[in-house]
Amino acid sequence: MARAAVDALGRSLRTGVVIGPTAPIIDSRLRSMAGEHPQPGPGSLAAGQQALDIARAIDRDERLLVLLSGGASSLMAVPAAGITLDEKRQATSVLLRSGADIYALNTVRKHTSAIKGGQLAAATAAECRTLVVSDVVGDDLSFIGSGPTVPDPSTFRDAREVIETFGGAPEYPSSVINYLDQGIRGQRPETPKPGDPRLARSSAVVIGGRLQAMRGAADDARARRYHVLVLEDAVVGESRIVGPVQVERMIARARSLPRPACIISSGETTVTVTGDGKGGRNQELALAAATVVGSAGQPAALASAGTDGVDGPTDAAGAIVDSSTLNRAAAMGLAPDSYLQNNDAYTFFAKLGDLIRTGPTGTNVDDLQVLLLS
Repeated sequence: MARAAVDALGRSLRTGVVIGPTAPIIDSRLRSMAGEHPQPGPGSLAAGQQALDIARAIDRDERLLVLLSGGASSLMAVPAAGITLDEKRQATSVLLRSGADIYALNTVRKHTSAIKGGQLAAATAAECRTLVVSDVVGDDLSFIGSGPTVPDPSTFRDAREVIETFGGAPEYPSSVINYLDQGIRGQRPETPKPGDPRLARSSAVVIGGRLQAMRGAADDARARRYHVLVLEDAVVGESRIVGPVQVERMIARARSLPRPACIISSGETTVTVTGDGKGGRNQELALAAATVVGSAGQPAALASAGTDGVDGPTDAAGAIVDSSTLNRAAAMGLAPDSYLQNNDAYTFFAKLGDLIRTGPTGTNVDDLQVLLLS
């Protein structure tokens, strides 16, 4: 996105910052900074502060162009006053382990931040234009990257209710709970709401998302002579529950398709962590669906992968299961259910050699599921 902006804007580009999981040099006018993902780190904090500094420094007759994609909530982080970066990380960790979806997670993130929930746009006197690549099902601008340049309709009370739903207050740092409670009492400033005059010169539009990713996958499958069906309804919910149901649906919808067939879906599931294993939502979805794939009655293979190339705290983007997975696992003495119960899909697929490793792709538009039937 930054490279495209440099090409399009030419000499009218004055300065800026590029924030990502790595920091390649794009242009001499742009400072490249590496943040951390999926949990914010020192680089995320420095990058967020740099973004705020730029927003505050530009003149009213200039324009602040924000190129936003999924992952920005972690890559660009400035905790609210009285909350440390480690405390914010702890709160995020509890939410992730407890199965919070992106809407719940980012509601808390926005209300414990000094940059999210419209606060980046509120920091500048200039016109603010945001172009967004969405990783959020439904493309709600206030939740993509925690909406740093758009109004935030959620409240401190909403964030507090999320805390109670996912773990309860004793699981979270006291500074986070105190800050939210102070916000409810009006002792902390709310995030900018719809109609806030500070955002009167701010606009945002989604320019890409999971539907474009599915169309790209479909085009590639057709080029490989597959008969393609794209299921546009979003795949959401608990990975181990949704996975088998979704694959059954994909197989059923493909009955009338000539072979070889390719069925494509996308979305973003969640994982409630109860074990001490290693994995991600795509790996867990694939493992949970292994029995359905194995009993399809025809040669079948399912891949589930994150479009960013990163699935949970692992070096894999996802995993593949096929008609032979269960037999190969049995031959190696691997019990799929045990690995699933321990949230240890990564170890299971690593032993089988069926992890998908792409490395970071540089973009994030949710997860893809691709089912091949021969």
